[in-house]
Amino acid sequence: MEASIILPFLLSIAIILMAARVLGSLSRYIGQPRVLGELVAGVILGPTLLNMPDWTLFHDAHIHELVLPFAEFGVLLLMFLIGVEVRLSELAKVGRIALFAGVLGAILPVFMTIPIGIAFGASFDVALFAGVTLAATSVSISAQVLLEIGHLRSKEGNALLATAIIDDILAILLVSITLAVIGGTDAIAQQSISMIILRMSLYIAVALVLSWYVVPLILQRVAKNPTIVQSHGLTTIAIITLLIFAWTAEAFGGVAGITGAFIAGLGFSRLPERAKHDIEEAIGHIAYALLVPIFFVSVGLEINLSTFPISALPLALMLLVVAILSKIIGSGLGARLGGFNQIESLRVGICMISRGEVGLIIATLGLSSGVLQQDDPMYASLFLVILLTTVATPIFVKMIFPKDDEPTHQFAKSTGAST
Repeated sequence: MEASIILPFLLSIAIILMAARVLGSLSRYIGQPRVLGELVAGVILGPTLLNMPDWTLFHDAHIHELVLPFAEFGVLLLMFLIGVEVRLSELAKVGRIALFAGVLGAILPVFMTIPIGIAFGASFDVALFAGVTLAATSVSISAQVLLEIGHLRSKEGNALLATAIIDDILAILLVSITLAVIGGTDAIAQQSISMIILRMSLYIAVALVLSWYVVPLILQRVAKNPTIVQSHGLTTIAIITLLIFAWTAEAFGGVAGITGAFIAGLGFSRLPERAKHDIEEAIGHIAYALLVPIFFVSVGLEINLSTFPISALPLALMLLVVAILSKIIGSGLGARLGGFNQIESLRVGICMISRGEVGLIIATLGLSSGVLQQDDPMYASLFLVILLTTVATPIFVKMIFPKDDEPTHQFAKSTGAST
């Protein structure tokens, strides 16, 4: 980086981390997850209030473009660590639940959103794309909260992670089908739907085999070489592996990079406890001290509520109700059909409410493809709903899960992610 860029970049990272730590600690002080404070910090620093990227200090530095890679790296590390924490055998036990919850949780928002959009004057195409946008789920938000409160390894936590994989696939399929039907200009609309399904299925199958069988075998051999494993050598190998899996997920599989990072983590979950603990602790410190807070703050930085048209508020409120109820009813009913009891099903549904960065990506895709317009009330409403569901989910999750459990994640204790 040039000196004119690196200096404002360093200052912006310092401000982001300070805001994340202060508001994250305040959030914990009032009994809420740290991630809630970090999301609010992003909204405050973003164009809604302080508009930090446009400060004179950061003039022409393009802070958002510089921070974004760090944010993306942060969510990849988070999902990798979550993958290390879970067990594939436990995910397999909730496969039926995940299938029902993922399918119903993705389809119901579409059917509930279309009549609302049309009733407020939107065309069928716009209403359809709005429903597809709300079909998405940001698993990183709920997973982080479950990690903090010690329920990631619960039945509901495993169901959430397995359901998220189904949801990720369905969200991409729905976007592809919608753009193909309404004539979107994005390249994704030009692909055969059957080829998209085949591509994603093959990638997930191959990635799981490589992660579960091949990666542990390679690591066992590497671990016998002291010159490689010393000085956090295994940690470096873990980071290289998760980055390769994340890259291949998007480049070859057509699925989100976080899915690839999560699958990579599953392979490292098979390591001996000592080695696994060392990797978790080393990556956990990097993630929770630096990159994960940047990611959650960056979600808030994407939102600009200062330009939100008041006339779009009734539409936004209706979409917010649909966004919440469609996931609770859809994913919750799916979990119930899969075998969960009533309270477990409700927890799964609530965990699926957040749209987060995934919803933002799909909404932005609608803008670039010409389906949505910058001055369209639907576009503004979707962004507000994405923000509110993202901020509200940590509160709902904290309310619905028992409060007497201690966090089970070792690096969560050591890094302060749960305190």
